[in-house]
Amino acid sequence: MWIGIPSLQLRLFEIAITDMSTASITESSLAAGFSPEVFQEFLQTRDEPEWVTQARRDAFEIYQAKLAEPLDQEEWKRVDLRAFRPGKFQLQGTTTEASDVGTLMQNRAAFAGSVVHVDGHCVSQTVSEDLKARGILFGDLATLLREHGETLRPHFATRAVEAGTDRFSAWHAAFWTGGTVLYVPRGVTIDQPLYSLIGLAQDGAADFGHTLVILEDNAEATLLEETSSATEDAAGLHVGAVELLLGKEARLRYVQLQNWNPKTWHFAHQSGRVESNGSLQWTVGGLGSKLAHIHQDVHLDGRGAEGQVNGVTFATDKQLISYYTQQTHHAPDTRSDLLYKDVLRDKARCVWRGMIKVDKEAQQTDGYQRNDSLLLSSTARCDAIPGLEIEADDVRCTHGATAGRVDVEQVFYAMCRGLTEYEAMHMIVQGFFQIVTDRIPVELVRETLDKAVERKLGIGE
Repeated sequence: MWIGIPSLQLRLFEIAITDMSTASITESSLAAGFSPEVFQEFLQTRDEPEWVTQARRDAFEIYQAKLAEPLDQEEWKRVDLRAFRPGKFQLQGTTTEASDVGTLMQNRAAFAGSVVHVDGHCVSQTVSEDLKARGILFGDLATLLREHGETLRPHFATRAVEAGTDRFSAWHAAFWTGGTVLYVPRGVTIDQPLYSLIGLAQDGAADFGHTLVILEDNAEATLLEETSSATEDAAGLHVGAVELLLGKEARLRYVQLQNWNPKTWHFAHQSGRVESNGSLQWTVGGLGSKLAHIHQDVHLDGRGAEGQVNGVTFATDKQLISYYTQQTHHAPDTRSDLLYKDVLRDKARCVWRGMIKVDKEAQQTDGYQRNDSLLLSSTARCDAIPGLEIEADDVRCTHGATAGRVDVEQVFYAMCRGLTEYEAMHMIVQGFFQIVTDRIPVELVRETLDKAVERKLGIGE
């Protein structure tokens, strides 16, 4: 395992970032890889405020320093990165049309606004005039940082996802490209959901998308976000970040459906922060990618804050999907509830490592985490490692994990009543996910997840 051999780990990364093209920038292409030379060329393509450029330079210095350090062994030791070659990917100077990217949710509901990024470039953005009139900002991150920097600067990459966390967060902070911003002023409620699409189209394309959601006190919104590839055979890289910032008594429903093709590497740092009496409902669907590793944090910063995390993953073939989750209680009377359900087939593997942290001041905390895995093949594997780190003495915290195989008698029983084997498996998997989908209030998301399960099982193909 790569993580266990720091010297080899560093050498492999050095080879990966130095073995690349040094072609000069053109209108349609950037040099491959992420060397200092490529970074300087990349900066020349950006039209952004000086404070953003300086933040990139600072992050790149951190990135270079982090390359000489081993990754955190507890988080990464079950994730094999030996086949990963960053130098094979490059930021794109141009992109294709958004219509080339297949989606599961787009155009299936009336959205109050939508923003689409392909290969790191914003290709479309719409928002209703009513939302604009109420002071809501929704659209492309780079554009809104230029136009509303005084509003967004205090929140962008300062409170949730920081460059110094590890090499991947620093890498993202230096090279972030497209991204989505949602800013909702104090006391404003958005009744209809908003939609964001992050797509990869060209072979070898790299995307460093950043999602920033800011809800001021007593604001409420729903954001549905999806990642997808244009083709099944184009190699891709996504190094992303998500920041969800909720003020006092704010309410956010955030859904992220990851549906990359099987040749895409997916890395992300995602973090939510909730102030007093705020409520965050965070739903994750992990379906695609060659390898995915997501560091997901929920920080309950104010008294009475709540965070609910719902996760559904379905891995097939040789996929590896890994989640490292933390629920951190910083204040009293806070509540967190995390439930992940994994289905694995063929030689797929899922890794989930969860931690509930309770600060000394966070008395009367209620924390819960659970991971359940259903194995459809004898060659599939799951690793579940729940954990507790509690400094307060008046809390209720529980955790658990289960794993099991499909009952062949259930499949036989269903087939005896006229169902095909695929239909029987779909019914069993659907029932396994039911407890999670019942927690999702958005009907479109429930329907989308069910359709995605059917596709994974080969129904209708």
